[in-house]
Amino acid sequence: MYTFPNKLRNLAIVFMVVGLIGLTYGFLSAPSTIEEAKAIVAANHGEGHGTSHETSGTSESQGEDSSHASTSSHAEDAHPTADHQEQVAASHNGTSHVESHDAEHDEHVFHQLSNKPWAALYVAAFFFFMISLGVLAFYAIQRAAQAGWSPVLFRVMEGITAYLLPGGVIVIVILLLSGMHFNHLFIWMDPEVVAHDKLIAGKVGFLNLPFFLIRAVIFLSGWTLYRYFSRKFSLAQDTASDISNHKKNFRISAAFLVFYIVTESIMSWDWIMSIDPHWFSTLFGWYVFASMFVSGITAIALITIYLKSKGYLEFVNDSHIHDLGKFMFGISVFWTYLWFSQFMLIWYSNIPEEVTYFITRIEDYNLPFFGMLVMNFIFPLLILMNSDYKRINYFIVMAGIVILLGHYMDVFNMIMPSAVGDQWFIGAAEIGGFLFFLGLFIFIVFKEMTKAPLLAKGDPYMGESERFHY
Repeated sequence: MYTFPNKLRNLAIVFMVVGLIGLTYGFLSAPSTIEEAKAIVAANHGEGHGTSHETSGTSESQGEDSSHASTSSHAEDAHPTADHQEQVAASHNGTSHVESHDAEHDEHVFHQLSNKPWAALYVAAFFFFMISLGVLAFYAIQRAAQAGWSPVLFRVMEGITAYLLPGGVIVIVILLLSGMHFNHLFIWMDPEVVAHDKLIAGKVGFLNLPFFLIRAVIFLSGWTLYRYFSRKFSLAQDTASDISNHKKNFRISAAFLVFYIVTESIMSWDWIMSIDPHWFSTLFGWYVFASMFVSGITAIALITIYLKSKGYLEFVNDSHIHDLGKFMFGISVFWTYLWFSQFMLIWYSNIPEEVTYFITRIEDYNLPFFGMLVMNFIFPLLILMNSDYKRINYFIVMAGIVILLGHYMDVFNMIMPSAVGDQWFIGAAEIGGFLFFLGLFIFIVFKEMTKAPLLAKGDPYMGESERFHY
């Protein structure tokens, strides 16, 4: 039986405490008024967007005033009183229009800065939930395929998927708080926005809060029910005299994969793509799937290597690690293929409603946008292409850490631009959110592994898995 080391437990608790402090500071430092938001922008950008916007607005109004003055000087000869009154009225209208535009801009920036800690919380919460869901899909594939190489890793996978329910509940709570207008992450949840936006109003049959939350509960319930029964049958198989529990696991895994591939796509539309309800991509569900799948497999590899280094999982050998490395490499290439397919088709067609998604990220998120490509494709390609390197734990760990950080940046790029615009930076909330959920993930996963033997000895393919060499 596995024992949760005190050092690792304490490290997880420290991560949670430090992360909670960072998140708290992020929320407390968020602006509560428009004036505070303008002060933050000025401090961050040296008179930043608000000031430059006001200056341009002033110069525009001055230009209009001088234009009107010039026109009125010629017109007053013929109609001095009436024309002069019209020009003065037009000048006032132009000034009021600029002031109204400035007010809307300031309010927009205020909402973006207010969203920042919420977005940081949501990015981290979704990322670690995504890892657990990706592992669940990989586990179900191994069960449905009746793979012979992977049973020695089943308890590691079952431990990681223990995070699914608490992580999913946290994500749904954030979604619920968005619906209660604690933040402006999902603009389609604001009735005033819907009333003045024909495109969002046309989607109200699907994008409405009750249906949105019902879908979220159905998705999470289906995923956690499969996890519960598959874990139950797996543990029962250890002491069973036949393979009936194994067969049950096979059947529910095959059914679950059908449920998963549909619900994962809709989940990605709901929980991520609807943050920017004016944009959509038919590849988005697959794109999110590839990201969560490779992140989940990478987590399996890292935790397996850690447990192996502590004297556990004695039947895991270099061939098992090599196979995990192959999946990390292959799915990284698959993710890149989907990323490029989505980017190339949208960029080539150059439809304004679509291409703005990438223009925003290239212009305002240049470093994380292109840095993500290096971390998720180029680095794994160079490290994991060599077959011998995939048998060396050091290379798997190094590549795995970069891949996980890269896909955290991927989630960051999917959510932040639509939630906070160009008002982003890596601060206390972003670091705190990552550390808090990292600590929570470690605590739940390794606590779960203490509840059952790390070897699923009753699995009929266990002998084949233990002898797996090539």
